[in-house]
Amino acid sequence: MKKVKEFDFSKARRVTPRETLVFKKAIEDTLHIKRPSRGRPPKGTAKYQDVHIRIHPVALAWALTQAKHRGIGYQTLINEVLLHSATASSGHHATHK
Repeated sequence: MKKVKEFDFSKARRVTPRETLVFKKAIEDTLHIKRPSRGRPPKGTAKYQDVHIRIHPVALAWALTQAKHRGIGYQTLINEVLLHSATASSGHHATHK
């Protein structure tokens, strides 16, 4: 019998959500482990807000350099700088992380 090298997925049917659950349970029962959920866990609504801003290239270069030096993400660094500035000027203590 000739071995097929490629499968024509246009002829395949989709797996139903119910079948996916059955497969997941069978894997967990066979391997005796709980499969981790996929994707990013949901964050609380008050934790962070998704914002898109334009930053001057010099400011971005500074943030990237500082973040790399500290071993953190540049967005985290920008958030820390803004929080520090906001709490210093208002006298409030922000809770983050």
